[in-house]
Amino acid sequence: MPPQSEVNLSESDGVRYLHFGTEWVQGSMRIDAPFELELEYVQRMMAWLLFVPAASVAGRHAMQLGLGAGAITKFCYKKLRMICTAVELNPRVADVCRVWLRLPLDDERLRVVIADAAREIQCPEWLGCVDALAVDLYDEQAAAPVLDSAAFYADCRRLLTDDGCMAVNLFGRSASFERSLARIAEAFGARAVWTFKPTREGNTVVLAQRTPTRPKREALCARAEAIEARWKLPASKWLKVLKAIEK
Repeated sequence: MPPQSEVNLSESDGVRYLHFGTEWVQGSMRIDAPFELELEYVQRMMAWLLFVPAASVAGRHAMQLGLGAGAITKFCYKKLRMICTAVELNPRVADVCRVWLRLPLDDERLRVVIADAAREIQCPEWLGCVDALAVDLYDEQAAAPVLDSAAFYADCRRLLTDDGCMAVNLFGRSASFERSLARIAEAFGARAVWTFKPTREGNTVVLAQRTPTRPKREALCARAEAIEARWKLPASKWLKVLKAIEK
């Protein structure tokens, strides 16, 4: 295994931040609400909820590639009551998440796999069994996604159930949103892809469905209201900044 990045923490105004040896924030946790989603882009990574009935979420399988501060895995585990798998290259990240960021220990619904994500997602045991895939893979410089090829996204698509969805965080000074979007569309088909407008911090979340759907506006609004009521996520706001790339 190649040398791993330094992992450290900082705190400000009641929020604990994860860093990989630089000033770039790799994740965060509000100390008095450790299982809530603090960052706007991380909240948007949960927008796959718009495509499934709220009553069907518990017991589905969520996978996170790149553990970061563990926010997505913790939320899916504690709030959504899902079966959760996180794939992380650096074992130190998992240790810090458990000690300082309230990531629960592995159990029958939670498993942290220390592995290279590109290789791990090719394992037969994961194929066709993931309902919600979160891809947030960055190194210590956070300059561009570490894995961002059409072949990688095709591997991601093979993980998904028929109504499964991938959410990708695209960010970084060396990143090319249009190039990444084209690769995702190549792997999933353009009709399967939805994009958010960038956050103030510059994070652009892209959703890609295993099976493209075009829910009516009324259905999306009803789902958004249910998400807000049940899990306190700003889902109605998502609908103002989320669009399908192909009508």
